Amino acid sequence: MASRLLAGERLVRALEPGGELEPEQLPRKLRAELETALGKKHKSGDVPSGPARLVSFRLIRDLHQYLRERGSTLYLHELLEGSEIYLPEVVKPPRNPELVARLEKIKIQLANEEYKRITHNITCQDSRHSGTLSDFGKQVAAFVCTYLGSQYIFAEMASRVLAALIVASVVGLAELYVMVRAMEGELGEL
Repeated sequence: MASRLLAGERLVRALEPGGELEPEQLPRKLRAELETALGKKHKSGDVPSGPARLVSFRLIRDLHQYLRERGSTLYLHELLEGSEIYLPEVVKPPRNPELVARLEKIKIQLANEEYKRITHNITCQDSRHSGTLSDFGKQVAAFVCTYLGSQYIFAEMASRVLAALIVASVVGLAELYVMVRAMEGELGEL
Protein backbone atom coordinates (compact mmCIF):
# COMPACT_ATOMS: atom_id res chain seq x y z
CA MET A 1 0.00 0.00 0.00
CA ALA A 2 1.26 3.46 -0.84
CA SER A 3 2.36 5.59 2.10
CA ARG A 4 4.82 7.94 0.43
CA LEU A 5 5.11 10.08 -2.65
CA LEU A 6 7.99 10.97 -4.92
CA ALA A 7 8.30 14.75 -4.62
CA GLY A 8 8.22 16.78 -7.82
CA GLU A 9 10.48 19.73 -8.68
CA ARG A 10 7.93 22.28 -7.50
CA LEU A 11 7.97 21.01 -3.90
CA VAL A 12 11.79 20.82 -3.93
CA ARG A 13 12.08 24.41 -5.20
CA ALA A 14 9.48 25.63 -2.70
CA LEU A 15 11.70 24.50 0.20
CA GLU A 16 14.85 26.17 -1.17
CA PRO A 17 15.90 29.58 0.13
CA GLY A 18 13.74 32.16 -1.62
CA GLY A 19 11.15 29.45 -2.47
CA GLU A 20 7.40 29.65 -2.07
CA LEU A 21 7.41 28.16 1.44
CA GLU A 22 9.93 30.65 2.85
CA PRO A 23 7.35 33.42 3.55
CA GLU A 24 5.14 30.83 5.30
CA GLN A 25 7.77 30.45 8.05
CA LEU A 26 7.37 26.72 8.52
CA PRO A 27 8.09 25.38 12.01
CA ARG A 28 11.69 24.26 12.37
CA LYS A 29 10.77 20.62 13.01
CA LEU A 30 8.47 20.40 9.95
CA ARG A 31 11.04 22.10 7.70
CA ALA A 32 13.82 19.81 8.95
CA GLU A 33 11.71 16.69 8.35
CA LEU A 34 10.79 17.86 4.85
CA GLU A 35 14.41 18.68 3.99
CA THR A 36 15.57 15.33 5.32
CA ALA A 37 12.90 13.51 3.32
CA LEU A 38 13.82 15.43 0.17
CA GLY A 39 17.48 14.51 0.63
CA LYS A 40 18.75 18.06 1.17
CA LYS A 41 20.40 17.31 4.48
CA HIS A 42 20.93 14.06 6.31
CA LYS A 43 21.66 13.42 9.94
CA SER A 44 25.23 12.32 10.62
CA GLY A 45 25.97 10.74 7.23
CA ASP A 46 22.66 8.93 6.74
CA VAL A 47 22.25 7.89 3.14
CA PRO A 48 18.66 7.59 1.94
CA SER A 49 17.73 4.08 0.88
CA GLY A 50 15.69 3.66 -2.29
CA PRO A 51 14.75 6.59 -4.51
CA ALA A 52 15.57 10.05 -3.16
CA ARG A 53 12.91 12.68 -2.44
CA LEU A 54 10.39 10.32 -0.86
CA VAL A 55 8.00 12.20 1.41
CA SER A 56 5.59 10.41 3.72
CA PHE A 57 1.90 11.17 3.58
CA ARG A 58 2.11 12.17 7.25
CA LEU A 59 4.53 14.99 6.41
CA ILE A 60 2.30 16.14 3.55
CA ARG A 61 -0.69 16.13 5.94
CA ASP A 62 1.26 18.15 8.50
CA LEU A 63 2.26 20.67 5.81
CA HIS A 64 -1.33 20.92 4.62
CA GLN A 65 -2.59 21.41 8.18
CA TYR A 66 -0.03 24.15 8.81
CA LEU A 67 -0.88 25.99 5.57
CA ARG A 68 -4.58 25.80 6.41
CA GLU A 69 -4.13 27.14 9.93
CA ARG A 70 -2.10 30.08 8.62
CA GLY A 71 -4.75 30.87 5.99
CA SER A 72 -2.06 30.69 3.31
CA THR A 73 -2.85 31.40 -0.32
CA LEU A 74 -0.44 28.63 -1.25
CA TYR A 75 -2.38 25.45 -1.95
CA LEU A 76 -1.11 21.95 -1.43
CA HIS A 77 -2.18 20.70 -4.85
CA GLU A 78 -0.02 23.41 -6.41
CA LEU A 79 3.01 22.33 -4.36
CA LEU A 80 2.50 18.70 -5.27
CA GLU A 81 2.38 19.43 -9.00
CA GLY A 82 4.68 16.94 -10.73
CA SER A 83 4.78 14.62 -7.71
CA GLU A 84 3.84 10.96 -8.02
CA ILE A 85 2.60 8.36 -5.57
CA TYR A 86 5.45 5.99 -4.81
CA LEU A 87 4.49 2.33 -5.09
CA PRO A 88 7.33 0.11 -3.89
CA GLU A 89 8.07 -2.95 -5.98
CA VAL A 90 6.43 -6.04 -4.57
CA VAL A 91 8.89 -8.88 -4.14
CA LYS A 92 7.23 -12.24 -4.62
CA PRO A 93 8.52 -14.91 -2.25
CA PRO A 94 9.88 -18.06 -3.89
CA ARG A 95 7.40 -20.89 -4.21
CA ASN A 96 7.69 -23.81 -1.86
CA PRO A 97 8.83 -26.89 -3.87
CA GLU A 98 6.63 -29.19 -1.78
CA LEU A 99 3.60 -27.04 -2.57
CA VAL A 100 4.44 -27.02 -6.29
CA ALA A 101 4.75 -30.82 -6.26
CA ARG A 102 1.39 -31.18 -4.49
CA LEU A 103 -0.28 -28.81 -6.94
CA GLU A 104 1.09 -30.78 -9.90
CA LYS A 105 -0.18 -34.01 -8.35
CA ILE A 106 -3.64 -32.48 -7.84
CA LYS A 107 -3.70 -31.17 -11.44
CA ILE A 108 -2.90 -34.65 -12.77
CA GLN A 109 -5.56 -36.17 -10.51
CA LEU A 110 -8.19 -33.67 -11.70
CA ALA A 111 -7.24 -34.25 -15.35
CA ASN A 112 -7.67 -38.02 -14.87
CA GLU A 113 -11.05 -37.54 -13.20
CA GLU A 114 -12.21 -35.28 -16.03
CA TYR A 115 -11.02 -37.82 -18.60
CA LYS A 116 -12.93 -40.58 -16.82
CA ARG A 117 -16.04 -38.38 -16.66
CA ILE A 118 -15.85 -37.63 -20.38
CA THR A 119 -15.24 -41.23 -21.41
CA HIS A 120 -17.53 -43.01 -18.95
CA ASN A 121 -20.16 -43.88 -21.58
CA ILE A 122 -17.73 -45.19 -24.21
CA THR A 123 -17.72 -48.97 -24.44
CA CYS A 124 -14.99 -51.18 -25.82
CA GLN A 125 -17.37 -53.12 -28.07
CA ASP A 126 -16.49 -53.22 -31.72
CA SER A 127 -19.05 -51.25 -33.72
CA ARG A 128 -18.82 -53.69 -36.68
CA HIS A 129 -20.55 -56.47 -34.72
CA SER A 130 -23.60 -54.50 -33.68
CA GLY A 131 -26.49 -54.28 -36.09
CA THR A 132 -26.11 -57.65 -37.82
CA LEU A 133 -28.42 -60.37 -36.53
CA SER A 134 -29.79 -58.39 -33.61
CA ASP A 135 -31.47 -55.85 -35.91
CA PHE A 136 -32.61 -58.60 -38.27
CA GLY A 137 -34.22 -60.38 -35.32
CA LYS A 138 -36.36 -57.32 -34.59
CA GLN A 139 -37.56 -57.25 -38.18
CA VAL A 140 -38.35 -60.99 -38.16
CA ALA A 141 -40.29 -60.59 -34.92
CA ALA A 142 -42.25 -57.71 -36.39
CA PHE A 143 -43.00 -59.84 -39.47
CA VAL A 144 -44.17 -62.83 -37.42
CA CYS A 145 -46.35 -60.73 -35.10
CA THR A 146 -47.96 -58.93 -38.00
CA TYR A 147 -48.47 -62.16 -39.96
CA LEU A 148 -50.15 -63.91 -37.04
CA GLY A 149 -52.16 -60.86 -36.00
CA SER A 150 -53.39 -60.11 -39.52
CA GLN A 151 -55.27 -63.43 -39.74
CA TYR A 152 -58.13 -61.73 -37.88
CA ILE A 153 -58.30 -59.01 -40.54
CA PHE A 154 -57.38 -60.75 -43.80
CA ALA A 155 -58.61 -64.14 -44.91
CA GLU A 156 -56.17 -64.55 -47.81
CA MET A 157 -52.55 -65.56 -47.30
CA ALA A 158 -51.16 -62.99 -49.79
CA SER A 159 -52.72 -60.06 -47.93
CA ARG A 160 -51.33 -61.29 -44.63
CA VAL A 161 -47.80 -61.70 -46.05
CA LEU A 162 -47.95 -58.28 -47.71
CA ALA A 163 -49.07 -56.58 -44.46
CA ALA A 164 -46.31 -58.39 -42.51
CA LEU A 165 -43.67 -57.30 -45.09
CA ILE A 166 -44.82 -53.69 -44.87
CA VAL A 167 -44.59 -53.67 -41.05
CA ALA A 168 -41.16 -55.41 -41.10
CA SER A 169 -39.93 -52.85 -43.65
CA VAL A 170 -41.13 -49.98 -41.46
CA VAL A 171 -39.31 -51.47 -38.46
CA GLY A 172 -36.15 -51.92 -40.58
CA LEU A 173 -36.30 -48.31 -41.84
CA ALA A 174 -36.78 -47.03 -38.28
CA GLU A 175 -33.72 -49.00 -37.15
CA LEU A 176 -31.75 -47.63 -40.10
CA TYR A 177 -32.82 -44.06 -39.23
CA VAL A 178 -31.74 -44.49 -35.59
CA MET A 179 -28.41 -45.99 -36.66
CA VAL A 180 -27.69 -43.11 -39.08
CA ARG A 181 -28.55 -40.49 -36.43
CA ALA A 182 -26.25 -42.22 -33.92
CA MET A 183 -23.37 -42.31 -36.43
CA GLU A 184 -24.01 -38.70 -37.34
CA GLY A 185 -23.76 -37.74 -33.67
CA GLU A 186 -20.51 -39.67 -33.21
CA LEU A 187 -18.97 -38.03 -36.27
CA GLY A 188 -20.13 -34.60 -35.11
CA GLU A 189 -18.27 -34.99 -31.79
CA LEU A 190 -14.95 -35.70 -33.48
